[in-house]
Amino acid sequence: MTTTPRALRSSQVVNIGDLRGLAQRRLPRSVFDYLDGGAEAELTLAENCRAFRDVTFRPRGAVAIADCSLKTRVLGHELSFPAMLAPVGYSRLMHPDGEVAAARAAGLAGTGYILSTISGHKLEDVKAASQGPVWYQLYLLGGREAAEGSLDRARRAGFSALVITVDTPVAGLRERDPRNGMKELLGPSLLAKIPYVPDILAHPGWLASFLLDGGVPKLENIVLSGKGPMELVDVASALSQATVTWQDLRWIRELWSGPIIVKGLLIGDDARRAVDEGAAAVVVSNHGGRQLDSVSATLRALPEIVAAVNGQVEVLMDGGVRRGADIVKALSLGARAVLVGRAYAYGLAAAGQPGVTRALEILRTDVERTLRLLGCSSVTALDRSYVETPAAWNVHSQVCG
Repeated sequence: MTTTPRALRSSQVVNIGDLRGLAQRRLPRSVFDYLDGGAEAELTLAENCRAFRDVTFRPRGAVAIADCSLKTRVLGHELSFPAMLAPVGYSRLMHPDGEVAAARAAGLAGTGYILSTISGHKLEDVKAASQGPVWYQLYLLGGREAAEGSLDRARRAGFSALVITVDTPVAGLRERDPRNGMKELLGPSLLAKIPYVPDILAHPGWLASFLLDGGVPKLENIVLSGKGPMELVDVASALSQATVTWQDLRWIRELWSGPIIVKGLLIGDDARRAVDEGAAAVVVSNHGGRQLDSVSATLRALPEIVAAVNGQVEVLMDGGVRRGADIVKALSLGARAVLVGRAYAYGLAAAGQPGVTRALEILRTDVERTLRLLGCSSVTALDRSYVETPAAWNVHSQVCG
């Protein structure tokens, strides 16, 4: 049983922003900014959060709710509340327990976890840690041979679904990373690290755990023929040779018999194409504002995608979720559930598994309180009658519908 450290209890950590502050204090700047930052001018990063302000609630008055249900079903799995943990790469750099801690916390909370290919822990260990559903997010890093190996391992380990991310033909320009020495931290050159040593030494707790964990981990789930696990520093260059196309989806379908989720969609045409290619669900996502800058906020794009798939597949959404009210707004606009990334990763970076647990507690409590204040007894009863959206948001969704 994992206990909640005093610093994470409700009197000190009230919201996700408080966890972000704790993470910023514990991590060196290079690691924190990798987690916190976005692409280029970070316009989309900011817009993902800001867009929730454009949606307002329409509560029902004089409604007393005895039992408030937060349960929902995603691809046949019953979740205790409508948020799953999104794939977050480099998690083991944030905390040694990384993906294992996050998966365990998700399972104990009654929800699901999605493991990134860019993981420092073996997929078998991550799956074994969770008592809930665990999905695998596939990048074609290392080529088809490496992907085939990881898919076979994921199938044998019991991963229940496969997530294909389609918005990474190259890595986005995350300007904080070169400024703060992320590449130098991961690289082998001690000389290149010298300018960043003072900041690293200023975070002794993180440094001690990093060194005790063996330093920079390898990517345990990308095994290259004759070389073993891929080095973590190789990821950015490898992405440019790992673009996933619609034709790749057909090849992947031959290797994976379970549900496939297509992640990284922002327009209705792509959502319909994903349905035609046999996707069981789609994720409205702009990669947390970390790929192409100046694209739509995901909440803004959600109605168009919902209209485009027209109930044929389940729709999930990620991007900018920091409060339970954000989750309720996304569900009201048609999402089956949301994926949260930074919201739990701040907790992981701050305190490992207890930090993830605290993030989930905050969001769960927020969702229930919001439902009661809306006069809605269940997340499955939410619809557009509970929210007001700007008129411009309806244009594309009406065309798609």
